[in-house]
Amino acid sequence: MYNKPKGTRDVLPDQSYKWQYIECVAREVAALYGISEIRTPTFEYTELFRRGVGETTDVVNKEMYTFEDKGGRSITLKPEGTAGAVRLFVENGLESCPMPVKTYYITSAFRYERPQAGRLRELHQFGVEIFGAQSPETDAEAISAASAFIERLKIKDVRLEINSIGCKTCRAEYNAALKRYFRPHLDKLCANCRTRYETNPLRLLDCKEEDCKRIAAEAPSILDYLCDDCKTHFAAVKQLLDEEGINYVVNPRIVRGLDYYTKTVFEFVSSAIGAQGAVCGGGRYDGLVSEIGGAPTPAIGFAAGLDRLLLLMEATGVEIPPRGVTQIYFAGMDAESRKKAFSLACGLRKHGIRAECDLMERSLKSQMKYADKTGAKFVAVIGGDELAKGETNIKNMADGTSSAVKFGEIYKYLSTRL
Repeated sequence: MYNKPKGTRDVLPDQSYKWQYIECVAREVAALYGISEIRTPTFEYTELFRRGVGETTDVVNKEMYTFEDKGGRSITLKPEGTAGAVRLFVENGLESCPMPVKTYYITSAFRYERPQAGRLRELHQFGVEIFGAQSPETDAEAISAASAFIERLKIKDVRLEINSIGCKTCRAEYNAALKRYFRPHLDKLCANCRTRYETNPLRLLDCKEEDCKRIAAEAPSILDYLCDDCKTHFAAVKQLLDEEGINYVVNPRIVRGLDYYTKTVFEFVSSAIGAQGAVCGGGRYDGLVSEIGGAPTPAIGFAAGLDRLLLLMEATGVEIPPRGVTQIYFAGMDAESRKKAFSLACGLRKHGIRAECDLMERSLKSQMKYADKTGAKFVAVIGGDELAKGETNIKNMADGTSSAVKFGEIYKYLSTRL
């Protein structure tokens, strides 16, 4: 007996339609915004994430699944989607395409951390990355797409929080201010934060330890240190969101957990699933393309955790459209009848009708029980008499009525009733 690895999940037949629904909504939203799908490898060279995500992040330091392949190269299962998307953009020459280049992906990602509700070691993301545009309208469009995705899933009580973490110029001054503030508190900070104090002070605002959170609550606000360009950009983003009726709260403590972010950052947050409340997040990362080896290219993106979204939908009673049920079931009474049932089912499937027949050589009684379990809307029994007549009685399982229909006219009959 083998069990699935800790922190992973099996998606069973009676659950997979929920995932398909969420993914379908994601693709519909992407199409509305003119965003095209990309697919990147499940694993990349480790250096991509070290340079792209950041050496000082928890993702790189603690959570990556890294191993050597048979050629001695360091390989990592992707812990997030952006770095791979940027690598794809650069390696495949998309820099020469008309800008902006709008991409999306639906992918698995892998992080080694303690499994809990809404946070597994294999997670699933819908992500959007927009390359080549630096206007505030681009930020507002990314946020609008994320908002539309959540709204189409009919999820309520999700709060949009936004912030600006500035550019390299104003960030340097803010980091200095953070170090001045945290210096008297160093002995009260956790070991990780004492390291962050030296390597990346901005990450001090992202610690989940209660003592560190309490100290960080009184830290200076990044919004007081933004340069004129970053202030103007953030003000324009807010104005665009206001004009489009997208409600938001400015939260100066949002810094996101990855080092590549600049200027606008945002999260969609819910309190319905406990501490793991962020169901979607992203921001601008204008320096990442050049960091990975491409020409300087502004970019912005977001990722939504499908696992958390599904958990949130279940917790808040969001109704997911039921999976498609069998539209007609053909029951065969003997070997020849089963062959005809198989032929009829195959023919209807070519016309887009969900048809099933017996594959288990069951008794007629057992076939009828199975048809009921599948939720079949119509059932047709085929035996010797039906074969001789070239027709069968089709029973409507909802009202119990039945009609005699020639084999060659079954599609025409069903097409007016399904």
